[in-house]
Amino acid sequence: MGEILALVEARLRTALGEPDARAGVTFLGTERIEVLRFIDGDVVRYATLGMSAQPMADPTSPLADPVKGPRAELVLSVRAGLADTDQVLRPLAVLAASPQVEGLIVAPGASLDLGQPLWTAAPFSSVLVAEPGGLVEDLELDEPYEPVRFLPLLPMTHNEAAWKRVRGAQELQERWLSHGTDLRDPLRTSVALD
Repeated sequence: MGEILALVEARLRTALGEPDARAGVTFLGTERIEVLRFIDGDVVRYATLGMSAQPMADPTSPLADPVKGPRAELVLSVRAGLADTDQVLRPLAVLAASPQVEGLIVAPGASLDLGQPLWTAAPFSSVLVAEPGGLVEDLELDEPYEPVRFLPLLPMTHNEAAWKRVRGAQELQERWLSHGTDLRDPLRTSVALD
């Protein structure tokens, strides 16, 4: 699996440049998850490295397939200098470990809830998983492995997360778009949900 992670890191470096910091977290019974930080002007991006080492398994399946299954890494982009967003390193590692720990399949449209702010005083405790392919292209692997997808995370306020549960991810994203919401603003308030 080290070979896959080396390819994943190379893809991240190609798309985002050289990381200026990295941190690693190991949870009991899981592989190490690293979070790399990339600075791009006034935007800081955090990308996980390690989630794709194992395929995500269907939680209803009695046995996890060690080869087949979706693979992904998570990417969060926020405006730099407005909040102490580096505290998001551990929460991101927790989210990246959730497929191994909880048997989740993380896919676009899903909500991931931490139950605590992403960083101190953050108005967000959950994220919406967005469609891949924009910022970092999928990484194709040799058969029979599925490609590694780089899933953007969009922070949600408590009200947005509740609204998304009722109305769905598509309607929330349309609401953000129609109101010109800056999803990279670490201090933003909830979009109008009337």
